[in-house]
Amino acid sequence: MGFLDFFRRKNRGVGIASREPVGKFQVVGITSVLGREILGGTVTDGIIYPGYKLKGKGVAIVREIHIQNRKVDFAVEGDQVALVLEGVLKVNSGEFLEVYQS
Repeated sequence: MGFLDFFRRKNRGVGIASREPVGKFQVVGITSVLGREILGGTVTDGIIYPGYKLKGKGVAIVREIHIQNRKVDFAVEGDQVALVLEGVLKVNSGEFLEVYQS
């Protein structure tokens, strides 16, 4: 790999680093604001931090977590949250997504 090959690399997308999921998230609603996908739903198992990854039919990174219009640092089991994602997941309402550490 030469020096210029570093700049010519194509974006290969987001991958999963951890082997075991650290939580599960049930999708209740899906919306898009300013090009970002926002998933509303419930954390059914584990914990979610910004930077963690959601895996459904694709993979997306959690950029922000909001509870009742307030930005929070994490969400635990039973919390009803809105997750602002970087990337697009093709999910349906009622679907369960796995959460992985980044």
